[in-house]
Amino acid sequence: MLQAHKFQDLEDTGKALVEFIQSSQPDRLKKVKVEQQALFEKHLETKKMVTEILKDMAQIEESVGQRLLDMEQEKKHRQSELENLEEQLQQCTAKSQIMDSEIQFLQKELESLRNNERELETLQHEVDEDTTEVIPTAVYVAQVYYIITKIKWEYNTEPNLLRGVHYGPDLATPISIDTSAHSRCEMSDQLWGFVSTEW
Repeated sequence: MLQAHKFQDLEDTGKALVEFIQSSQPDRLKKVKVEQQALFEKHLETKKMVTEILKDMAQIEESVGQRLLDMEQEKKHRQSELENLEEQLQQCTAKSQIMDSEIQFLQKELESLRNNERELETLQHEVDEDTTEVIPTAVYVAQVYYIITKIKWEYNTEPNLLRGVHYGPDLATPISIDTSAHSRCEMSDQLWGFVSTEW
């Protein structure tokens, strides 16, 4: 639109020059000169205005571009922090699960120890209270050994055979030892091998 207006001004000026040449009037020449000077000044003013607008637009674009870069940098920083927090959360969750498993295992071990303690207390109570019934020492000792070793012996076997069953935490293992073929030390080592060392 500005360019069309400029062309119109130039066209008017051209027509005025033609008329001036045809009329050869000095006043007309002065008027054309004044109009041409005004047009030139208007052109300079417009050029200055457009230059200022372009400069302002460049500054705005630079400011917006810098702001976008800053926002992108902040976004990356926040994303990195979020990933770190998620990783820490996963580590804490894994540690919590391990601790829960350990607690459950310890609770089971504690319950097993309490059961053993109750069995020993019950056995001791029966021995203490049952004064009218005489419990043979060998049977009492065998019961105490069973609680400790988890080995249940068979008593109606041949004199030279030791037979029984060891009740482990996962499975029961039969025991059969020929006492005539092994020394007392070997038999003792073999039997103590069944006893768990974990308390």
